[in-house]
Amino acid sequence: MSEQSSTTPGEGESVQDRELRETLGTALGTAQEHLQQNGGFLPFAVTLSDDGELRIVLVTPGEPDEHGDIDAGGMLADIHELLRQGRDDFKAVSVVSDVSLPDHGSDGIHGAAEHRDGEVRAAIIPYTPTVDGFAFSGMEPDTHEPSIWVD
Repeated sequence: MSEQSSTTPGEGESVQDRELRETLGTALGTAQEHLQQNGGFLPFAVTLSDDGELRIVLVTPGEPDEHGDIDAGGMLADIHELLRQGRDDFKAVSVVSDVSLPDHGSDGIHGAAEHRDGEVRAAIIPYTPTVDGFAFSGMEPDTHEPSIWVD
């Protein structure tokens, strides 16, 4: 089995690892861009299709509550359901959301990637607001249980 020269996995890295890293990295990077440009982001997913194409998956938020808050948990549930329905068309998926990180004293971007062959990766990127936008801390590994390729 041969790999593409510019995307050859590192020594010991499987194709699954590379696909998870690519999907998770794209999702986390997109969330950082949205945060910098818009001051926030709603939950979304990135899928890796069988043909190797990355696609963003979004759902429409419900109406804000009386305090103007959007139900991000409901949006995450909708995204997971949509991904489960289409999972036969994906090699890997990654779901990202904005989370509170009490241990860090900040908010963070949480990303969880799953591969149809069973591997799972998750990470958080803590961030804090600054005068010029946001300061991002280094990516940290996190835990996650499979939720797309489960029955």
